Amino acid sequence: ANIGQNEDFEEARKKALALGAKKVYIEDVRKEFVEEFIWPAVQANAIYEDRYLLGTSLARPCIARKQVEIAKKEGAEYVSHGATGKGNDQIRFELTCYSLHPGIKIIAPWRMPEFYNRFRGRTDLMEYAKKHGIPVPVTPKSPWSMDENLMHISYEAGILENPKNHAPDSLYVKTKDPATAPNTPDILEIEFKNGVPVQVTNSKDGTRHQSSLELFTYLNEIAGKHGVGRIDIVENRYIGMKSRGIYETPAGTILYQAHLDIETFTMDREVRKIKQQLSLRFSEQVYNGFWYSPECEFVRSCITKSQELVQGKVHLSVLKGQVYILGRESPQSLYNEELVSMDKQGDYEPCDASGFIKINAVRYSIFYTISNS
Repeated sequence: ANIGQNEDFEEARKKALALGAKKVYIEDVRKEFVEEFIWPAVQANAIYEDRYLLGTSLARPCIARKQVEIAKKEGAEYVSHGATGKGNDQIRFELTCYSLHPGIKIIAPWRMPEFYNRFRGRTDLMEYAKKHGIPVPVTPKSPWSMDENLMHISYEAGILENPKNHAPDSLYVKTKDPATAPNTPDILEIEFKNGVPVQVTNSKDGTRHQSSLELFTYLNEIAGKHGVGRIDIVENRYIGMKSRGIYETPAGTILYQAHLDIETFTMDREVRKIKQQLSLRFSEQVYNGFWYSPECEFVRSCITKSQELVQGKVHLSVLKGQVYILGRESPQSLYNEELVSMDKQGDYEPCDASGFIKINAVRYSIFYTISNS
């Protein structure tokens, strides 16, 4: 699938046919990936274990859904994937397939003893590919796994399996080193409606994008130029082990910060507390491969409802690996400048705070009286 990765798709087609494929589908799913998977994650402020913006986790159900569509079209009884038997992707692919096509059968080579006993790891596979003239992107000089889509690129395995090892500078391909990034920021205005970005404007040169795919691609370009979106983490896989992953998520990082700001500006405090709990559940569900589960669909519908008044514009600066919020405006703002002003009393009686404080202090007084008795 063309899900936004930097790949020669015609060469991929030729390679598949040369290896024995009878028919090759390379579907362009970029637009639906943005609108049906990335945008719900933006609305949710989805983030796994406080740092991972779920780039791969969001892409897998999008890819698998298209795979199921093709399988139904071709009358295929089987589908297959190349995910390892130790990772999360096997779960994400297969739960999607079983949800959308309950009768489908799945071939997972990395779980077949005759396969994994012959090929113990990537080195064995590289040697096999070399022997049989099969071109592969991984080499002994860059022995790590890469997975790219429009939202991010991930790196893991190989020399990165030792969590102490520093990633080489040559590893990163989506973002520039922040130390050598431009010294002048790009100032952006991002407009949201229903919690979804609908327009981005660069105040430096007047560049403006409104369509979902163009908007997201442009933010990738700007963020990548300034080195925004790099993380190096150890995370907890759903299957039960910890893994080290390095991620570049340029546009996603900008949108996470911008949406967080406009949401806080326009959403009631107590509603947002509930929404934050839903976001945590949603992030775990997406990471674990539960996109098409009834609970995930329910949580998504609740989050969508919460975004009805999340609209407005966020002004921000992108510079040297950082996103700086500069200001925001919204017709749905719950911010009352006169009420909060230190120079005006507004429609507020300061003496009312005395009773508010005393009521809140009741349980403290009881607790410490009992604790110290």
